Amino acid sequence: MVGAAASNQTGAAVGAHAFDAIGPSGVVAVRQFVAAAVLLPVARPDPRRFTWAQWWPTILLGVVFVTMNLGLYTAIDRIGLGLAVTLEFLGPLAVALAGSRSRLDLLCAAGAGAGVYVLVLPSGSSDWTGIGCGVLAACCWASYILLNRLLGRRLPGLQAPAAATSVAAVLTLPVVVTLIVQGRMTGAALLYAVAAGILASVIPYAADLVALRRVPARYFGVVMSVHPVFAALAGLILLGQVLALHEWLGILVVVAVNVAAVRDNAGRE
Repeated sequence: MVGAAASNQTGAAVGAHAFDAIGPSGVVAVRQFVAAAVLLPVARPDPRRFTWAQWWPTILLGVVFVTMNLGLYTAIDRIGLGLAVTLEFLGPLAVALAGSRSRLDLLCAAGAGAGVYVLVLPSGSSDWTGIGCGVLAACCWASYILLNRLLGRRLPGLQAPAAATSVAAVLTLPVVVTLIVQGRMTGAALLYAVAAGILASVIPYAADLVALRRVPARYFGVVMSVHPVFAALAGLILLGQVLALHEWLGILVVVAVNVAAVRDNAGRE
């Protein structure tokens, strides 16, 4: 689980090296094609047999894949990896807290808000577009969790993510074609983007699948909390993004809130 988190954030940092050449949208597009190329031969979904009840959440999940990654990578480009991933992490935290009325969960929600405020320290010079993209990615991550739960009951095995990544690849095909026509899809940019797809999609997905067969879901949720920390470290080591003290403090508050929320919810199940 720790290795999957490290691979995911390393992949995001590697993909950022291609931003100058093909932009966040180009990296997102290549990442969808890499994920589809790996998942389709494994899952072998047959779209001709899909019912509408299976198709509509699959199409929505494909749209979520594109929007989530585009929001995240745009946020990384504008506000840095550590801040972007921490904002995105509010998505699964919101799902964990949704519908709860316990005192601890209400405190966790307030703590998450305080952590984000300390992390961002809003001012006139804040990059609100980048922050907004991070929040958009968070909303998409929450949608991703809910759609996966629904599709897990309607499609067997890995057919849902395989079909959804195919939808995402089709949606981003115009981006790839445009970049090729403009001559911007250089060998180096393509290499960085493909590496991002492998490190941030293929390896984490396979590792998480193995981990979830061996450990309880509550421990998986707790370990997911290392993502913002690893993102900050990957940004520092691979991109030279040095965080201020208040940003580290905000990240740690959000991580602590997630751990408390996941453990409390697991204890009531």
